[in-house]
Amino acid sequence: MTNPKRAILLRGKEKSLSRKHPWIFSGALKSKDKDIEEGDLVRVFSSEGEFLCIGHWQNGSIAVKVLSFENERIDYGFVLERIRTAVELRQTIGMFTDKDTTIFRLVNGEGDFMPSLIADYYDGLVVVQFHSIGMYLLKEEIVQALKEILQDNCKAIYCKSSSTLPKQEGIIAKDEFMFGTLEEDWYALENGIRYKIDYALGQKTGFFIDQKDNRKLVCEMSKGKKVLNTFAYTGGFSLSAIKGGAKEVVSVDISSRAVAICESNAKENFPQSSIHRGETADVLKYLDDIEQGRYDLIILDPPAFAKHQRHRQQALKGYRAINRKAIEKIASGGLLFTFSCSQAVSSEDFNTMVFSCAALSGRKVRIIKRLEAGLDHPQSIFHPEGEYLKGLLLYVE
Repeated sequence: MTNPKRAILLRGKEKSLSRKHPWIFSGALKSKDKDIEEGDLVRVFSSEGEFLCIGHWQNGSIAVKVLSFENERIDYGFVLERIRTAVELRQTIGMFTDKDTTIFRLVNGEGDFMPSLIADYYDGLVVVQFHSIGMYLLKEEIVQALKEILQDNCKAIYCKSSSTLPKQEGIIAKDEFMFGTLEEDWYALENGIRYKIDYALGQKTGFFIDQKDNRKLVCEMSKGKKVLNTFAYTGGFSLSAIKGGAKEVVSVDISSRAVAICESNAKENFPQSSIHRGETADVLKYLDDIEQGRYDLIILDPPAFAKHQRHRQQALKGYRAINRKAIEKIASGGLLFTFSCSQAVSSEDFNTMVFSCAALSGRKVRIIKRLEAGLDHPQSIFHPEGEYLKGLLLYVE
């Protein structure tokens, strides 16, 4: 580990760190070493000279992502301990022993005290994403730690950060296997359903793992219903509805490639069923064109409409458009699963938006359940922003 650089906070700005919040915003800084570069380790001190934390420097509104509130070395031993703790949590909640589910999140960024690191597990394949230069520079240590801790449970490690890493001169992230190789398509199970994992070309690490428990709930609610799954991607909610005994399932996504994988997954798991159909279409236009009452269970699970606070209002406008249309069009007595995965949109923002859509529709709407990510997506109690996925299950009369 190179000697960390130094940064000093303005007087009074250490309060959030006393509450163990893992981010330091640029506006809280009094001074910093002139030669600090993106990804450097930096020790942060109060205006009185007291050591506060050590973390990775970023050129942005979040200037430091905290790794430790102890003045310790950030080396292989540090990485090994943090990843071991993350894996032990998944062992405690039964992730490695559930034969019906071999898909789960292994490391969840700040929720596992490894900010900007995501590692997802697909029946032996670990797909790693880095969202900061600093964490990317620990790539070799992270891969070695995963191999050492997982041992026979790890068949391959694929690093996929070409689209998630901030641009930095001299650093070009390649999507590549860092351990092992896969010569054929890769499959894994969730709730007993077999999915093709599009780890190389698909969104995120190849699958939206955070919706596991909500897909199980859709399965339980789908019997005899006509189901519309919008922003369907590779069909997680769709296949859950088929398994649950739905009468009809339609999957809509603007990506023809995603729809093709969705249809392939449906045929793979339910070869004798003819109730599923994929549609390549713009979701809002599709909702606008269908007749009222056509579907009695609708899933709205759009991608993040806002990745930054500056896009928050535009995101809420997008959420408002699809939710209002779905509430208007769903059958009487219908169930609406609606979600936001935008961290910049708070639960309060989301709930208020859905309320306004319900009020404008003129229909009676009740909340049956508040929805969130699964147990494999822990959130640090000191980092409320980690609650990025929020959702509601609504009953519409």
